[in-house]
Amino acid sequence: MQPGPGHVPSPTPALLGGLSITLLAVLVYSIYTIHQIQTVREVQERLVDRNRRASLQLLRIQDNLNELGLAMRDMLERSEPYPLTAWTAPLGRIRRDLDDAIRLESSLATGRTPNDRAYLENSLRQFWDALDLTFEQARNGRDEEARRQIRDSLQARRDALAASIARLLVNNNEADQRAGAQMAEIYSRLQRNAYLFLAAMLTLILITGALAISFNRRLFQRITDLSIQRSTLSRQLISTQEQTLRFVSRELHDEFGQILTAIGVMARRAERHAAEPAVAQDLSELQSVAQEALNKVRSLSQSLQPVILQESGLLPTIDWYLPVVERQTSLKIHYHRPAGDLALPYDASIHVFRVLQEALNNVVRHSGAKEAHVRLSRKAPNLILEVEDSGSGIGPRTGGGIGLVAMRERALLLGGRLNISPGPSGGTLIQLEVPIPREVPTA
Repeated sequence: MQPGPGHVPSPTPALLGGLSITLLAVLVYSIYTIHQIQTVREVQERLVDRNRRASLQLLRIQDNLNELGLAMRDMLERSEPYPLTAWTAPLGRIRRDLDDAIRLESSLATGRTPNDRAYLENSLRQFWDALDLTFEQARNGRDEEARRQIRDSLQARRDALAASIARLLVNNNEADQRAGAQMAEIYSRLQRNAYLFLAAMLTLILITGALAISFNRRLFQRITDLSIQRSTLSRQLISTQEQTLRFVSRELHDEFGQILTAIGVMARRAERHAAEPAVAQDLSELQSVAQEALNKVRSLSQSLQPVILQESGLLPTIDWYLPVVERQTSLKIHYHRPAGDLALPYDASIHVFRVLQEALNNVVRHSGAKEAHVRLSRKAPNLILEVEDSGSGIGPRTGGGIGLVAMRERALLLGGRLNISPGPSGGTLIQLEVPIPREVPTA
């Protein structure tokens, strides 16, 4: 089926597509960002933290090697009155602490080749073997050979170990710098990607917003056109309705009224010439029926198109109409009218009167109330008409009945508004508020 000329294509597929792309982009970027953050965390845990703790152990090893160097210097200088074997316990303590530091550093070190690790272990083992040999010579009374062993072998081995530890510290510092550079690169990439993602999201939002704005503009234009058409059609329908009511009222008043009047005149004339009392009685009853029908026709004619509205205005028409409703429906109406007179153009008066008629009809037909309040007041620059009942309240009938639709249309034609709400004490309150033309004086 081809769309009509007023058809506005729905933006739902395009908007859903844009939303799906946006959500997919957010999901992909979130996964990527989480992966990058995990990478940074792993680099920090694997390199930075471990290298820092490994460096602390290397510094501990350096301290132990320095203590060894100081101890060997004292052993060579003979400044202490102790034999060489007296240094066994202090050097044993240093050895245990040094072995523990080497073990911890080996478990924390990253990027260390097996050759480097084997070289450090072999150098340390050779050093301890040479130290054991030195103490063995000292225990055998060969102190000079032991000191020569310290001077020629142990000090050189300690210096080699210190150089190896210093080189490892330098390597750790370089590893820290590389890890810092790697993390800085990751952060820079995350920042760049965040800017790109933000730009992409803004672009998608702008495209989606432009699409929505374009559709809304076309939709509002379509609604405006339909509103104008509806308003025009409403005016035409209401005008046609008033013309029809005026025609029916005139026909009832003129044609049927004349017929019923003629029937009554002929029945009265025939009654005067009737020879039998029974016939005269029937003709009298016929005359009464014709008169009653004539009164009802005239009342209906006035309800359809009250002549009094054109001749006297809105307030006298309401004064006449409300007692008629009370007689016809047994509804008790409490009427509150403004003081003085109220002069409105006939076009405005007829719409206000029709709203009052429809509101009272709704009270009689739907509310089940026995009483109603009609209030007419002026609140510059508006005229306010209120019809309130104490019946069953607002129900489904308030949704869109043709009578209520006509009431709203009449309010719009007058440039006013119609409100339908629950009454203060239950029931329903219908309020019509329309502007009073400035050129029309109010007393």
